[in-house]
Amino acid sequence: MQEGRPASLLTRLLDAVPGARARLAGSVLLAFCATAASVALMGVSAWLLSRAAEHPPVLYLEAAAVGVRFFGISRGGFRYLERLVGHDVALRLQSALRLETYARLARTTLLGRRRGDLLARVIADVEAIQDLVVRVWIPFASSAGVLLVTVAAIAFFSPGSALVLLATSVVAAAVVPWVARTASARADAIALPLRGELADAARELTRTAADLVAYGAAGSRLDAFAAVDEKLRQASARSAWIRGVGTAAQVLAAGAAVIGALAIAGNQVHDGTLAPVMLAVAVLTPLALHEALSTLITSAQIRTRARAALQRVSEVLDAEPVGAGDLTDPGTPVDHPGLDVRDLAVGWPGQPEIVTGLTFGVRAGEKVAIVGPSGIGKTTVAATILGLIPARQGEVVTRGRIGYLAQDAHIFTTTITENVRIGNRDATDAEIADALARAGLDLDPNRQVGEGGESLSGGEARRVALSRLLVGKYQVMILDEPTEHLDAATATALIDDIWAGSDERPVLVITHDPALVARCDRLITLA
Repeated sequence: MQEGRPASLLTRLLDAVPGARARLAGSVLLAFCATAASVALMGVSAWLLSRAAEHPPVLYLEAAAVGVRFFGISRGGFRYLERLVGHDVALRLQSALRLETYARLARTTLLGRRRGDLLARVIADVEAIQDLVVRVWIPFASSAGVLLVTVAAIAFFSPGSALVLLATSVVAAAVVPWVARTASARADAIALPLRGELADAARELTRTAADLVAYGAAGSRLDAFAAVDEKLRQASARSAWIRGVGTAAQVLAAGAAVIGALAIAGNQVHDGTLAPVMLAVAVLTPLALHEALSTLITSAQIRTRARAALQRVSEVLDAEPVGAGDLTDPGTPVDHPGLDVRDLAVGWPGQPEIVTGLTFGVRAGEKVAIVGPSGIGKTTVAATILGLIPARQGEVVTRGRIGYLAQDAHIFTTTITENVRIGNRDATDAEIADALARAGLDLDPNRQVGEGGESLSGGEARRVALSRLLVGKYQVMILDEPTEHLDAATATALIDDIWAGSDERPVLVITHDPALVARCDRLITLA
């Protein structure tokens, strides 16, 4: 993995979010205070119990008792504030990254992309910035500070114990996490692409389940899905096994710190160079410190996964856009709409030309059909006319607002009204009702259509998509396979309504349907 790209991305995000660095520093300070309070609570409690065993006057114990209460209460308070501030800055960075990703994706057509993997990148991989802040940066930075302060405090009365604590803490906080991260790096890094592959397979299964069952192909696709899942499980199991071994090593390091402190501080007590009550402090404080360091193995492994995820996000941000993305300017209304294509050559960016020398015009009220074998380039011609991808040669002149009825126009999981309003976000309820009526759709505008429009028939879904064109007052219409998968009666009724609603509009139709071709004024054949 290239280290530079995630690092530059993180720097850019910190620059983009106002006050991000100050909030991050504040959360590290709060985490330091919370962890330091935990360690101090153990040290003060150890002193209090040892001193109380000597039965001194109770006044001698009151300061320590207050300290125990203070550190016990402040530990929870500091931790709460650290979580609050840390998650605040992490979510701000995550929001900035997601907005940047969306803005980048809006510049491309997304055609040809693996949608499941792209969804995993935009959602799960973007969230890795939150893990990086909350579970990597803050724990490591705060633990390093607490380690140094604790060692310095122990060195004040037992230098030998402090050296042992420093050595074991370096092992637990740096060496073991580094070894664990290195050992599980490959498993952690491949887990992200595997999740993207699993998302692709899941999306394919959910979209094609009925066809797979009908043709007896469900078993093989399920086996392929299970194979990807097994690879992911093995990668996760390896990472977990390494984490377990590393945790055991940290426990041994904590044990070594306690035994070393007991031996060194015990000799000091025997020699009279250390007060007996300080023996418990020297022995028990390392337990609290090592407990705070125990999460750093997980943090080290999360760092690998988070940087791999951000690398995948960086690939989306750095990828050259395919075409122009959203049609930001569909044109302005004119009195005489039309479409002229002159000596046009088309092809996807980075791919060979697939149609050349195409010349035709469509006048107001004229219906022109484009036909040809599947894969010849009909949809590519439509994408070029719409401006979604640049023409390789020639020019396209459009007069009037241009709209597109896609072959697989997506129906969103919301009401019919909101689905139609995609064509014109400022449309009133009356305009939406009028568009639905002109599209021949007699349904309650407030009806929920279900996921992917599952409560609508094929013809109703096409009419909802057609309503988007009508409510947007588009003057030039491009229809991509408008009768595909519809029975003859439904297709005829749909085209009747389209023709009735576009009597003064130029209409370009991409189709394989002979009945629809027969109803067009002219025919253009791609070969």
